[in-house]
Amino acid sequence: MKTFQLLGLLLTYPREPLREAVGSFTELFESEDLLSKTQVKSLQPLLNDYANEDLITLQEGYVNTFDRGRNHCLHLFEHIHGESRDRGVAMVDMKEMYATKGLDISSNELPDYLPVFLEYLSFCELDEAIELLADAIDVIATIGAHLKKSESIYTCIFNVLENLPKINVDKKKVALAVKNAPKDPETFDELDKEWEETPAFANDETDCSNCTAHQKSNDDSQNLFSGDIQ
Repeated sequence: MKTFQLLGLLLTYPREPLREAVGSFTELFESEDLLSKTQVKSLQPLLNDYANEDLITLQEGYVNTFDRGRNHCLHLFEHIHGESRDRGVAMVDMKEMYATKGLDISSNELPDYLPVFLEYLSFCELDEAIELLADAIDVIATIGAHLKKSESIYTCIFNVLENLPKINVDKKKVALAVKNAPKDPETFDELDKEWEETPAFANDETDCSNCTAHQKSNDDSQNLFSGDIQ
């Protein structure tokens, strides 16, 4: 299901090749029929932004949305493990899970980056993809809830993921996580202080478009996303 991959690409840093490609996304969404017509329609404002805004504006909007605080961070384990050593172990387990499908992650990518996870789902059978997404959905929904509070145009992607068939969000868990989340920084000094801890891995730059994968074995995967959301 390329639908998952395309949704992930819409969450990556905007670049010209992606901007040129999004015009075909609606047709592909409709042809795969994973999303309802209402869900596809809900993505149109974001797709229209790609079509009508200049690249610099898109990039500034992305940075302001995802790089100004942890609440919108697209690295899933940041919301479960923070900077604890458990995050490193979970990273290794996730990378091994990707290897079962032959997904080779380049050295500048972290496996818990949501667009990478969504690309992995595109190489799974639909039932397996839905099961894995269901394991992670509370973390994903928490990010989406923060984006909704910020009235972000990217909220539509999270709404789509949360409302796929057989996906059930623990709304109480998500609401509690949002309530207890730290306030996003409002100044550059506050931003520097929030990110002053050493990250679990040194390189945090990710480009989902560099992922390559080939079908291999189909091993069962454990729930990597258990734990309290921070």
